Amino acid sequence: MNQLCLHLLNQCKTLKTVDHIHACLLKTGLFSDPYIFGKLLHHCSVTISDSLDYATRLFLHYPNPNVFMYNTLIRGFSESPRPQNSITTFIEMRRESSLFSSVSPYSFTFAFLLKAAANYGSLMTECGRVDFSMKVFDEMLEPNVVAWNAAVTVCFRGGDLESSERLFESMPFKDSTSWNLMLAGYAKAGEMEMVRKVFSEMEVKDDVSWSSMITALTQNGCFYEVFSVFMDLQRLGLRPNEVSLTGVLSACAQAGTFEFGRVVHGFVEKSRFSWIILVNNTLIDMYSKCGYVAMARLVLETMPATKNIVSWTSMIAGLAMHGHGEEVIQLLHEMEESGIKPDRITFVPVLYACSHAGLIEQGHECFSKMKNVYNIEPSIEHYGCMVDLYGRAGDVRKAYEFICQMPVPPNDIIWRTLLGACSIHGNVELAEQVKERLSELCLTDSGDYVLLSNVYAVAGKWNNVETIRCGEKQNNITKEAYDKLREIMLKLKVEGGYVPEVVGSVLHHVEDEEKEDSVTKHNEKLAVAFGMAKLCKGRRLWYEIEVAFTLSRMVLAHAEITGENIEHNVKLNERKSWLLNSCNGTRLLKSNPCRNVEEYADDILKIIWMLEAERRKM
Repeated sequence: MNQLCLHLLNQCKTLKTVDHIHACLLKTGLFSDPYIFGKLLHHCSVTISDSLDYATRLFLHYPNPNVFMYNTLIRGFSESPRPQNSITTFIEMRRESSLFSSVSPYSFTFAFLLKAAANYGSLMTECGRVDFSMKVFDEMLEPNVVAWNAAVTVCFRGGDLESSERLFESMPFKDSTSWNLMLAGYAKAGEMEMVRKVFSEMEVKDDVSWSSMITALTQNGCFYEVFSVFMDLQRLGLRPNEVSLTGVLSACAQAGTFEFGRVVHGFVEKSRFSWIILVNNTLIDMYSKCGYVAMARLVLETMPATKNIVSWTSMIAGLAMHGHGEEVIQLLHEMEESGIKPDRITFVPVLYACSHAGLIEQGHECFSKMKNVYNIEPSIEHYGCMVDLYGRAGDVRKAYEFICQMPVPPNDIIWRTLLGACSIHGNVELAEQVKERLSELCLTDSGDYVLLSNVYAVAGKWNNVETIRCGEKQNNITKEAYDKLREIMLKLKVEGGYVPEVVGSVLHHVEDEEKEDSVTKHNEKLAVAFGMAKLCKGRRLWYEIEVAFTLSRMVLAHAEITGENIEHNVKLNERKSWLLNSCNGTRLLKSNPCRNVEEYADDILKIIWMLEAERRKM
C-alpha cells in the first residue's frame, strides 16, 4: 500500500489530485507515517506550483514534524514569492530544537535559509553586503571550488573587478564554472578585451563557455565577432545550444544580416531546434528587424511549440515597425482568440501601429480595452502613442486635452510629440503654449526652437522665424560654424553638383536665395559643420562629410530609441564598441578597405565630445 501511494503521488500534477491522495492516506492511516507524510509535504511544497499554502496547512496539522519536514517547508518558501516565511519557519524550528534534538538544523537547513535571504533582498538578512560575504569566505579553513566561485561572483556583483581577478588567480584549482564566471562577469561589466582574453586562455570550452561568449559579444554590439565565434563552434564539430542560437540570431537582428540569419534558421530546422519556443521567438524578431515580415509571420504560423505572449508580441511589433496597421489589429484579435491575454508591452506596438497607419478609432478602442478589459494601467509610452495618434490625425487640440487629463506627469517626449504635430499642421497658438510648458519644466533644447520656427514658417510669420533661428548672440563658435557651412555648401555645389531642395522645406513669401539660405543654415547642419571645422583639418571633403553625417545619424538614431541625449547613458568604453560596429557598415569603408576603422571611430567620438563640451559652455 505504501508503494502504491508513493507511485500515485509521483504521478499527480495538480493540487486536486493531491487532495484525493491526502484523503486516501487519512482513511488508511498512512498519514501519520513520517516517511509518507514527508513525501506528501515535499510534493506540495516543491513539486507542484501554487500549493504552498496547502503544504503549510498539512504541516500545521502534523503532530511532531521532524527536521526533514521543516527543511522541506523552508525550501518551499525560499523559492516562493514569500521567502521571508522561511525565516519565521526557521525561528519556529529553533524553538522546537530546544525541546527535541531531532529537529536541530543542519547544513541543508542553512543552505535553504540563505537562498531565502538572498531572494528576500533584505539588508536585515545580510543581502547585498559584499563585506560580510568576503568575511565569511576569509574565515573558511579550506574553501572548496564552490566557495571560491561564490566569492568571485560576489566581487563581480559588487563591481569589484580587481578583487574578482585576484581571487581567480589565487584559486588552487579551477573548474569550467570558474572560467565561465569570469566570462560572464567581465561581459556584464563591458570589459570585452578581458572577455576575449579569458576565452582564449580556456583550455576546455564547454557549451556554457561558447554560449557565454556569443551572448557577451552580442550584448556589447560586437556582431561580426559573434558570427566568427559561431562558425568556429561549428568548425570544431560542436553542437550549439539554444542560448548560442538565440545569441547569434539576436546579433543578426541588430546587425541586419538577413543572409546569415537565414543560414542559422536552416541549421535550426536541420538540428531539430525548431520546437524550442525561445528560438522561434528570436527568429520572428530577426526576420522582422531585417525587413522580412512575411518570413516572420511564417515562423509564427508554423511554430510546432505553443506560442506564448512573447511570440505574439514580437510579431505584432514587427508588423507595426513596417506600417502594417490593419494586420496588427487582426493579429491582436487572433492572439486574444488563442487564449493569451496581451500585456502592457503588447499594447505599445499596437498603439504605435494605429498611430502610424491613421487608425484613430481602432487606436482609441485598444487604449480603452487595455484599461477596461485587461485592467492594465497605461504607462508613459502608451500615453505618448495616443498623443501621437491624435497629432498625426491633425486633431492637435484633442491631443493637448488628452495630455492635460493624463494621471501621470507628461515628460518632454510627450510635449515634443505634440509640438511636432503643431509644426506639421501649423497651429501657432498651441505650439506657443506647448513651448511655454517645456520652458516651465526646464526641458527645452535647440530642437524645440527648430520645431517652433517651422510652425511660424507655416503660418508665414517670417519675423518670428528669423528671431527663433538667428536670435542667439553671435560669438566665435557660431561664426566659425557658419563660415565652415558656407565653405561646405560651395564645395558641394562646385564639386558635386548639389542643389538644395527648397520646395516644401521653406514656404512662400521668401525669395529663392533666402529660401536656400534658410535650408542650408538648419541647426543640425550647423552642428555638423562645427564638428568638421574643429576636427577635420586637411581631410578631403567627402571624408569630412561622411564622418560628420555619420555622427548625426548615430546621435539621432540613439535619441530616437532612448529619448535621451547620447552622453547621458552611453559610457566611454561602450561608445567605442558601438561606433566601431556602426562604422564597419558605412559606404566609404566598404569601398575603401584600407581605411582604419579605429581612427574613423575615434574621429567621430572627438566630434561628439567637442559638440557636447561647447554646448555646455553656451
